[in-house]
Amino acid sequence: MNVEPSFGQDRVEPIGEFEAEEKRRKRRRAIIIAVVAIVGAILLAMMFMGGGEEGAGESAGVAGAEGGPRDLPTVTVIVPGSDTVSNVISATGSLSARRDLPVGVAGEGGQISRVLVDAGDWVGQGQVLAVIDQSVQAQQVQSANANIEVARADLALAQSNLDRALQLIDRGFISRADVDRLTATRDAARARVNVATAQRNELNARSARLAIRAPSAGLILERNVEAGQVVSAGSGALFRIAEGGEMEMNARVSEAALARLSVGQRATVIPVGTSQSFEGQIWQLSPTIDPQSRQGTASIALNYDRALRPGGFASARIVSGAVDAPMLPESAVMSDDDGNYVYIIDEDNKVVRRPVTIGEVSNEGITIRRGLRGNEQVVQSAGAFINVGDEVIPRRVSSEDAN
Repeated sequence: MNVEPSFGQDRVEPIGEFEAEEKRRKRRRAIIIAVVAIVGAILLAMMFMGGGEEGAGESAGVAGAEGGPRDLPTVTVIVPGSDTVSNVISATGSLSARRDLPVGVAGEGGQISRVLVDAGDWVGQGQVLAVIDQSVQAQQVQSANANIEVARADLALAQSNLDRALQLIDRGFISRADVDRLTATRDAARARVNVATAQRNELNARSARLAIRAPSAGLILERNVEAGQVVSAGSGALFRIAEGGEMEMNARVSEAALARLSVGQRATVIPVGTSQSFEGQIWQLSPTIDPQSRQGTASIALNYDRALRPGGFASARIVSGAVDAPMLPESAVMSDDDGNYVYIIDEDNKVVRRPVTIGEVSNEGITIRRGLRGNEQVVQSAGAFINVGDEVIPRRVSSEDAN
């Protein structure tokens, strides 16, 4: 009876030790597996890194030690050549009458009785544009005519008295003093006739000025008066006339461009809002420069057309001669604080900076006035990816394709 309990105790203790040992083995196995996995990952990473560096070293060695081909950038170049290019100056400005004639009241004024023309009408020199009421002036002219008749009657009487006295002087019936007095009376009567006539002529002239007339033939631009309006010499311009219907464009150009222009050069004018163009020529150049804008005015004479409305805006292209010069696309020309420049490719296929002076800029490109002969290889699109001294592979395209 005492054996069995002791046997039972002896069997329990080995089982607990076995389980604890088994747990320890599992724990060690898990730790070993984790360590092996970590070490394997590290070795694998080192293998990839070592292989890349080794490959790069081999590649560098091929390029450097073995002297193999280098990876040079390819750039597109053009040879612009030299063409005859017209010097065209582009400008903008306003349209106006070449000779704008304001017409107002020349006399004492009054009430407008009739207006005979309207804006847009053509008129001749001296044509009546409007009439001021002349009823008062008409009565004054009639009174002046009556005064002339009175003066003429007095003159006729004085002349008759003098003639009779001259017939009686030889007979001794009248003295020489009486003849002199009658002669003076006749001369005074003649002078009064002249005065009355002059007064009548003055009234006629004043009445004539009540009819507002065109000082010159041309086109009526504005009508600023209506029938019934009371006007005077201080009323301002009642009409504006473009003398001969001639128009002009006052093109605003830079100080440098103005120096290249001269009277007689042809120009093409395009009013805003239309694609219609009009040919003209410069008839006057501004003798001064605006100190604020540093611009001057080139006045372009134009023949009349209904599309040319004074006060409107227009653009102009003025041809100022022609030169033989290369032309480049805008992408080839760069600028910085030192001025405009281009990149060219020399005989060694290296990038060289070349300063240039540009001329006219148009839809076709930029004219190079100085700095290029036309036979250079010019980088078509100069950008930040190339620098002076870089060796490149030039790929040539035609100037027509570049533009």
